[in-house]
Order: sequence, then structure tokens, then C-alpha cells
Amino acid sequence: MEKDDSRGCDFLNWLSPDASACIFRLLDDPADLVRSAAVSRSWRRFVVENNFSKSLCLRICPEIANFTRMEEVRRSPQPPPTTESSHDVEVKARERDYRIYSYLAGALVSTEPSMDCILHCIGASSTDNFPDESIDNTLEPNDHVHHQPSYWSSSGHDDSDIPESLTYRLNSDMCIIDEIRVRPFKAYFQLGNPIYSSKAVRFWMGHSKLPHGLEHFVMDEDDNLMAIADENYVWTYTSPEFPMLQENVLQSFKLPHPVLCIGGIVKVELLGRVQKQAVDDRYYICICHTQVIGRSLSPVFMVDLSDPAGYPVLKYLPGAKNLCAEDMTLDDA
Repeated sequence: MEKDDSRGCDFLNWLSPDASACIFRLLDDPADLVRSAAVSRSWRRFVVENNFSKSLCLRICPEIANFTRMEEVRRSPQPPPTTESSHDVEVKARERDYRIYSYLAGALVSTEPSMDCILHCIGASSTDNFPDESIDNTLEPNDHVHHQPSYWSSSGHDDSDIPESLTYRLNSDMCIIDEIRVRPFKAYFQLGNPIYSSKAVRFWMGHSKLPHGLEHFVMDEDDNLMAIADENYVWTYTSPEFPMLQENVLQSFKLPHPVLCIGGIVKVELLGRVQKQAVDDRYYICICHTQVIGRSLSPVFMVDLSDPAGYPVLKYLPGAKNLCAEDMTLDDA
């Protein structure tokens, strides 16, 4: 419960605003920031007016900066418009921002268990035998299914530096991703059991500019190449490069910090080739299985990508489990 300011000593009255702000910025747990805002009216006002909850979100997850604005969607009907002063409008907007960023910060550091967030495949930069060796096979955890080898294979190249990529759609437009796991394929049916790994991997996250549904996995190679073209995506995060081992194991690549994937698209970039196929003396990359490990922030948080300029809008739905489809179009004016 918020306490009255009339009793006790408030350090905000003794320190300069800059010194007080430095103290509040030392709070790195969203719950502590919320508790501090509940101490008194003056503390809450100071926390809200200085956007500490937004600053904390940005420290936890810098990708938050990609949002141009935010909206709050509620099930209850909007009250009739009233005449308000510009000051009252600003105060309400700051309170709304504080509320949204506080809940978002809590969701970002939640201890809920992580899981594989891949919903379906979009496409691969190349495929050797399409569709038998397609990216769709990388959703299978085993290297053989129904007594047949299961893997994706790139086309062959004489140049070992030619990269490849695998693009996936996640199960939510708002996912916090901790790590990505990739298992190179061991060709147990070839002499010497070669492993067709890449030299390194890099990960891209963002959203599609294609109409909803058009980036689904396709069964035509030309359509596949169109679906994965970079001009059809906005990438909001690019990871550093990670070296890949030439081993037939599910290799884990931990991201430097939990990453907010805004838009639900992940591209696995495979950099460099290490293994030649004996039959044609060309370099290939083959992947058996891919996982994108994280947590969905939906349905409480959603992304609106309908802005003509392509800027993402964060939507907060505090009563999401009870919302109907029509409510998704409303916002807190």
C-alpha cells in the first residue's frame, strides 16, 4: 500500500534530483523498482516521471528500443471522452508507460521454464535435393525417421566460404530467446561418416514484411528463395559469430543476453564449410536438427506491425486470456 508522505524522512527532499536518480538506477530487479514506487506518493511520482521502468527494460533487453510506441488494450469499454488539460493527459500517459514497462520488465526476467519456440520452417538459402533434403527435416530431433536419414543439405560449392541460412517462424511474435541449438549431420551412409558442419554460426531475429501467412514453408524451390529473401525482413537483432564444432551433437549457442525477438522470425546463418563430399569434391553444409530456446511473452504482450512505415508497436493486454478478437483492435487512447 502506498504510504502517506506526512511522516518520516524522505531522502528525495534532501538529495538533488540527479543524486536521487542515480540511486534508483541502481535497482536492477523489476520487483524492487515496483516496491520502491509503492513506498510513497513522492517516490511513485519520481519513478514515473523519470521513466525508470523503461530504462530498466532497455538495460535488460536493448531490443525494446525498436518500439516506436505502446498501447494498452482492455476489455472494458472506453469511457466517453472528456475535456482534459494537457498536464492531465501527460500524467496519464506517463502512468500508462510506467505500468506497461513494469509488467514487461517482470516478464523479461521471469523464471518460467524455456522451451523450443520454433513453430514451422520458412525456407533455406539453398537445398541440394528439394524437397527430400529440405529444411523441414531440421524439426525432427533424430537423424533418421522411418529408417531414412533426416537432414537438410545445402547445395554444393567449390568455395568453402559460401554461407547458407535457415529461416524459421516462432510460436509467438514476442519471444525472449536465451540460446539456439544446432546439430550438424553425420552422413553415416557415406565412407568415413563425414560430418557436414559449418565453421561458425550467427543468428538474426526480426519480423517479416510479407503479408501474414505468405512466409509459410513452401514446396517449390523458387518460392522458397523468394520467401527467405532479406528484403522481405526487418532484422532487429544480430548475434556475434559462434564457432561450430565438427561434431554430431546438438551444440548450444548461448546468446550474450536474453534477446527479445520482435516479430517471431529467426534466421540461422551458417558461415563457412569444412567438409567436402567425396563423390563430387564439393563443400556442403548439412544440419540434422535446430532448436530456438526461449519463452513466449504472448498473449499478454503482442506486436502490431501494421504501421505503413514498418515500425513495431508494443501492445499490452492485461486481461488477454479473456479478450475476444474484436478487443485486439482497441487501444488505450
